[in-house]
Amino acid sequence: MHTGDGEQFDVVVVGGGPGGSTLAAVVALRGHRVLVLESERFPRYQIGESLLPPTIHGVCKLIGCADEVARAGFTRKLGGTFKWGANPDPWTFSFSIAPRMAGPTSYAYQVERMKFDKILMENARRVGAEVREQCAVRSVFDEGGRAAGVLYCDAAGNEHTVRARFVVDASGHKSRIYRSVGGSRTYSDFFRNVALFGYFENGKRLPEPNAGNIFSCAFDSGWFWYIPLSPTMTSVGAVVHQELANKIQGDPEGMLLKLIEESPLISDYLADARRITDGVYGQVRVRKDYSYCHTTFWRPGLVLIGDAACFVDPVFSSGVHLATYSAMLAGRSINSIMEGVVGEEAAFREFEARYRREYGVFYEFLVSFYEMHAEEASYFWEARKITNSSHSELEAFVGLVGGVSSGEFRLGDAEALSGRLSSSSKDFGDAVQQLADSGTGSMVPLFKTPMVRQVMHESSQLQARADLGPEFDVEQPFFADGMISSADGLLWVKPE
Repeated sequence: MHTGDGEQFDVVVVGGGPGGSTLAAVVALRGHRVLVLESERFPRYQIGESLLPPTIHGVCKLIGCADEVARAGFTRKLGGTFKWGANPDPWTFSFSIAPRMAGPTSYAYQVERMKFDKILMENARRVGAEVREQCAVRSVFDEGGRAAGVLYCDAAGNEHTVRARFVVDASGHKSRIYRSVGGSRTYSDFFRNVALFGYFENGKRLPEPNAGNIFSCAFDSGWFWYIPLSPTMTSVGAVVHQELANKIQGDPEGMLLKLIEESPLISDYLADARRITDGVYGQVRVRKDYSYCHTTFWRPGLVLIGDAACFVDPVFSSGVHLATYSAMLAGRSINSIMEGVVGEEAAFREFEARYRREYGVFYEFLVSFYEMHAEEASYFWEARKITNSSHSELEAFVGLVGGVSSGEFRLGDAEALSGRLSSSSKDFGDAVQQLADSGTGSMVPLFKTPMVRQVMHESSQLQARADLGPEFDVEQPFFADGMISSADGLLWVKPE
């Protein structure tokens, strides 16, 4: 549809990755007109290959592409395996420890993002969204005090204007337009790391049944991820302190090989492997993995989702989960507003409160997880002893998530949070040791820790809602005066 000022849509989504494609599908499924503007042409390379069960069994089922994802042949992962903490031997964390994830939904996938993201984008097209690739959004424009559309350039360099009731920034950490929402991006002082990664053929696998797990291995300079993407290809990355960035820029491949030599386990797993040197996986890449959170996620007519809003260290494979989860929440809010079910303020307040809570839970889990690793001789690990530091970082965290993330501490109460994080770290470390000492592989000690129960709560709720639909009758509001999802998962409704 064209007007004198350009095309008109209900929603224009900037970015066609998992977040953008998910939101486009959620809104299009309710019959609204959606345009997705993606700067690249799919399939394209993207980092972030390890997924969590809620994305597969919750979001993908909700938007109608779970079966296609299942048919794609991705590596199945049952959880994560870690060389972390005081225990010298690797230990395994299984998704099945959460009651609602047990059984047929207690797995996720390791995915080649080129293939996975293409599936989600094509699904958005299939359910009614219009998708235009190689279209780079330059700016957001306002009318009457609210965002009213975007200006973009197509592949030929032609400029276009698109008007919409809502603009969604799903363009990731490199977003050009996130500042249009107002506020500022607050960076973590402690989690300013650098990831250095490449791809290898014929690396070893963990013993069955955990051969498909992500393997996270701590060493003196940081930690490695080891992700089996196929029977023969593995994604291998080292997360190190930002002070190593200058060395990395000079010779990324040489630095990666040196870091591999520092880790006996990773060296052993790659002993008979070769680094892929051609094609899309042939490059050793460097990325800043700085954790951050924007001070506001929305204003009238404009909302940030995924990495445009916040990013947390990747040790728990939370990136795609947070992107698709925030997209589902924001999509519900937009649908509810456009259909007159809920006002804009209430709808986006629900979105932001839930997204901040989920981000905050992962951040808090991350803090405790780093705290439990005892490596006193390592600058990397000593620099991350947050609960033994001054309260500046804790106060920033509390300011970001306040009483929203857990409801257990007051805004600004960094002293209380410090004590709870120290306790959580000890509880988690003790549970890991019990797991190792028992020799049975039982996840019960881990599941009994408050930290694990909290981080898996919303994930299991999301899976159950998508799996059971109307039969899922135990959903409760997360907050006072909050809302719950409709039976189809596409709207907010007031609880009875």
